[in-house]
Amino acid sequence: MAKMEVKTSLLDNMIGVGDMVLLEPLSEDSFINNLKKRFDHNEIYTYIGSVVVSINPYRQLPIYSPEKVEEYRNRNFYELSPHIFALSDEAYRSLRDQDKDQCILITGESGAGKTEASKLVMSYVAAVCGKGAEVNQVKEQLLQSNPVLEAFGNAKTVRNDNSSRFGKYMDIEFDFKGDPLGGVISNYLLEKSRVVKQPRGERNFHIFYQILSGASEDLLNKLKLERDFSRYNYLSLDSARVNGVDDAVNFRTVRNAMQIVGFMDHETQSILEVVAAVLKLGNIEFKPESRVNGLDESKIKDKNELKEICELTGIDQSVLERAFSFRTVEAKQEKVSTTLNVAQAYYARDALAKNLYSRLFSWLVTRINESIKAQTKVRKKVMGVLDIYGFEIFEDNSFEQFIINYCNEKLQQIFIELTLKEEQEEYIREDIEWTHIEYFNNAIICDLIENNQTGILAMLDEECLRPGTVTDDTFLEKLNQICATHQHFESRMSKCSRFLNDTSLPHSCFRIQHYAGKVMYQVEGFVDKNNDLLYRDLSQAMWKANHSLIKALFPEGNPAKINLKRPPTAGSQFKASVATLMKNLQTKNPNYIRCIKPNDKKAAHIFNEALVCHQVRYLGLLENVRVRRAGYAFRQPYELCLERYKMLCKQTWPHWKGPARAGVEVLFNELEIPEEEYSFGRSKIFIRNPRTLFKLEDLRKQRLEDLATLIQKIYRGWKCRTRFLLMKRSQIVIASWYRRYAQQKKYQRIKSSAVVVQSYIRGWKARKLLRELKHQKRCKEAATTIAAYWHGTQARRELRRLKEEARNKHAIAVVWAYWLGYKVRREYRKFFRANAGRKIYEFTLQKIMQKYFLEMKNKVPSLSPIDKNWPARPYLFLDSTHKELKRIFHLWRCKKYRDQFTDQQKLIYEEKLEASELFKDKKALYPASVGQPFHGAYLEISKNPKYKKLKDAVEEKIIIAEVVNKINRANGKCASRIFLLTKNNVLLADQKSGHIKSEVPLGDVTKVSMSSQNDGFFAVHLKEGSGAAGKGDFLFSSDHLIEMATKLYRTTFSQTKQKLNIEISDEFLVQFRQDKVCVKFIQGNQKNGNIPACKRKNNRLLEVAVP
Repeated sequence: MAKMEVKTSLLDNMIGVGDMVLLEPLSEDSFINNLKKRFDHNEIYTYIGSVVVSINPYRQLPIYSPEKVEEYRNRNFYELSPHIFALSDEAYRSLRDQDKDQCILITGESGAGKTEASKLVMSYVAAVCGKGAEVNQVKEQLLQSNPVLEAFGNAKTVRNDNSSRFGKYMDIEFDFKGDPLGGVISNYLLEKSRVVKQPRGERNFHIFYQILSGASEDLLNKLKLERDFSRYNYLSLDSARVNGVDDAVNFRTVRNAMQIVGFMDHETQSILEVVAAVLKLGNIEFKPESRVNGLDESKIKDKNELKEICELTGIDQSVLERAFSFRTVEAKQEKVSTTLNVAQAYYARDALAKNLYSRLFSWLVTRINESIKAQTKVRKKVMGVLDIYGFEIFEDNSFEQFIINYCNEKLQQIFIELTLKEEQEEYIREDIEWTHIEYFNNAIICDLIENNQTGILAMLDEECLRPGTVTDDTFLEKLNQICATHQHFESRMSKCSRFLNDTSLPHSCFRIQHYAGKVMYQVEGFVDKNNDLLYRDLSQAMWKANHSLIKALFPEGNPAKINLKRPPTAGSQFKASVATLMKNLQTKNPNYIRCIKPNDKKAAHIFNEALVCHQVRYLGLLENVRVRRAGYAFRQPYELCLERYKMLCKQTWPHWKGPARAGVEVLFNELEIPEEEYSFGRSKIFIRNPRTLFKLEDLRKQRLEDLATLIQKIYRGWKCRTRFLLMKRSQIVIASWYRRYAQQKKYQRIKSSAVVVQSYIRGWKARKLLRELKHQKRCKEAATTIAAYWHGTQARRELRRLKEEARNKHAIAVVWAYWLGYKVRREYRKFFRANAGRKIYEFTLQKIMQKYFLEMKNKVPSLSPIDKNWPARPYLFLDSTHKELKRIFHLWRCKKYRDQFTDQQKLIYEEKLEASELFKDKKALYPASVGQPFHGAYLEISKNPKYKKLKDAVEEKIIIAEVVNKINRANGKCASRIFLLTKNNVLLADQKSGHIKSEVPLGDVTKVSMSSQNDGFFAVHLKEGSGAAGKGDFLFSSDHLIEMATKLYRTTFSQTKQKLNIEISDEFLVQFRQDKVCVKFIQGNQKNGNIPACKRKNNRLLEVAVP
């Protein structure tokens, strides 16, 4: 029987309805109930066609593991249960395989999980794209940009502990293989008013709390900060600590992320100093003081905070103090200086803090873009991820909520347009008749806000630019005049009679009917926030700072570039940014993630139906379902449809031989489905009503149960037959084994009986033979014993005789010896004297010394000065003599060896000694160079006709002539050059033509830098401002690094009488034109033999891979 292939599907084991397009009946209640049912079963994702609806679970779910990533990788969108990974995979594969630029739009209100959704999308794409060292580095930088931007742009709000207070759009760029090359980040409308004031129950931006919690004591002292939150007026104390959030750990994470992204240490320190300055600005307080002319002015109460801020930023204290007390207004050629009262001084302080922080944030985004941007200029594919604030309706809605909701109106507009466009294109592509769909077009609301003549933003800009007294009330009056008759605008003072009796609307407010519902805005602060003015005195004070970062943040403070033109308003800037964003999104294929917050308590397992219903309404989800269902509710490729339902027809089961479309037609005809319920496209079957699809699913489920029963029946029969045959074979085997065992036992009994009888007979025969042998042996032993006794008697007699003769001879010898001794002693007494003992001692000592020197003559070692062998000392009293003789001999043979040297050899050994002093125990390459002679002229220019032109051009004596590899400053690639060292210059010439490329006087060489590793890479530093230093320092790689550095050191000293600085370090700075670049040595493989692999990481780092 053919094996049945089982395919998973969105419809298998479905909890509720996985795709809202299939929901039947469709109503708001059924929509909410379906979401709740899936949420209760931990199914937080639901589809509306190709749109993913995500509900924030407020807890960790085991659905984002690497196994899940592999499960959704390269799978059809509807093949598995709804998941954000399915949408991410669909977008990535469309970009990689179909060459379509993609964008993923993530929307929803604060706390709905937009930021986490964007992280999941980026992590999935990073997991499924290519591998490799460079690709992994790009992916890591893209992912690590998130913690940095979250620290500086996110804050705790009443609705979300990690709320994005800015909009972020990231374009991730890929090559033709689908590997990431880099990215570009755009930020929109940072909520900078949060820097100086936060609503009750909310916090300032995360970075302030992270620095105070996680910075070391040394760093806090450098930043002039204290760890106590209560010391700073800009930090709210009621929510300073957040449950489940460790600011100290997060600070270390941010520091590590900044290092990965590419921030240098001095840049990170500068950023933290600016943040500290913003924090301390809030502690500056003012007091009123009356002048002689009766005008009030402000003075700083305590100047200690101001002093510390000036020390941090490098600003003259008097300049900043005056900027807080006076304001200079310029009009054409006139300057008017006015004093600031206390309220104006506080306004100036807060404006400076907001501008300083917002400009720092924009600089951060620009700096991150420099690090993560694609280095190559080839054509790129782009995937955009938009994580932007959702629709906001608070008790008090101000300018920020107005701008945010305007952005959401534009996103809703493009969402409807692109959804209808996508639906219409699929119908046309599949040759299905398209019918017009009625839907609410929010273009009228967008026009109310952005119209260049009568729009709210245009009137706000006009009011800000109008001379005379401008207040929020005058702005509201203008709105009442222009927008009174607009059907989506309401005001208490409107001339439209419909709203005259609306007492629920305060006098200082207006209301707009957005697509998501009515929102009431308080006009208080609209004009100031739109103006976003910073006094010119403060800009100029910031520009005068000795702090390079702060100076770069305020270019308009340069007196040489004073621009009297009024800067663009915040509203007009944001309007232009939104227009650019919309234009960008319309060029890409859209993918949507709609995020929903289940409750306001940020708690798990709670589903507030009223809150969810409100979000479903303003997200337009029901309208989206109706758009998708206006034509056909479900569509599926013919192959997948036939594979799923082929078991419902005998003609298509188990295998269909013809085209898939023909098989589907046979299947639907067999099931007698009405023709008006479906249509055949070019590659898909379109089903109009969800009931038809559910009917097919019910039939399939019943048929699968029947097939399962049939399979079980066949399996049970096969199992019983197999068991019977096995038992039969087993019985035969057991019977044969038993018969064999019984015969073996019988044979063993007979065999053991025969062995016993045989053993008894053999024993009797052996004992009989033993008795006979013993008798014969006793007879032989008796004769032998008698003969032995006789021979012994004879031997003892002979021994006694011989001993007697020996005793007689020994006695004679003893007597003779005694006699001779007596004679000698008697004769010696005549010559014995008292000093005989001393003479014997001197004679003995003389003989010993004579023997010692004669032996030393034969044992003297070789004349080599490095031979350390020396004969052992024969007597203890000769110890000092032995050592002195060894020293004299070594000095003598060293002199003999030196006398053999020529003047050239002496020069070589002096250079070797110089190299030892410079590089011994400092450079790993030095031990290998000790045994190599210093030749200098490796190319033999005078003998090679190829270099005749080069020889004629150089008039001085050439000390070194060698081919080196010159490192390109821009990309780290190598080019061969001839390196010439003369008495006065260093010359570089082309290896092929011999043409001189560069000429550097030795007086312009300031330093030579190299690593401590076993490589030949070195840098030649040139004097700043010299003619040779136009392009910067030189980078070389040579096989004779030790020799070149030594000769360059000696020649420079002999020419300039100054010692050349030799720097040995694994990380040093070089000058490339106007930039200082850090050269950093890392462990790695060398690609071209012994040439170090150099790679330019960014504008400030060059990595050199050494073994």
